[in-house]
Amino acid sequence: MALIQTNKDLISKGIKEFNALLNQQVFTDPAVSEEAMVTVVNDWVSFYINYYKKQMSGEQAEQDKALQEFRQELDTLSASFLDKYRDFLKSS
Repeated sequence: MALIQTNKDLISKGIKEFNALLNQQVFTDPAVSEEAMVTVVNDWVSFYINYYKKQMSGEQAEQDKALQEFRQELDTLSASFLDKYRDFLKSS
């Protein structure tokens, strides 16, 4: 089942906004722990999923598929961000 264009557009918008949020983060000392940053990032992902969930269109199966794809994209961005944060912690 292909995603409908409205949901594709929402996913694209959400990914751009989430990526902008991650890029705005400045790592400074004292740093928060890795565990705390994981919690923060997971909370951000949940916030974005819940926010965009209300805007998805189509039947329930279509919405579920779109949200699953959106979550996968956010998880990928989050993993990359957390890798950079771990590198920062190791270097400080």
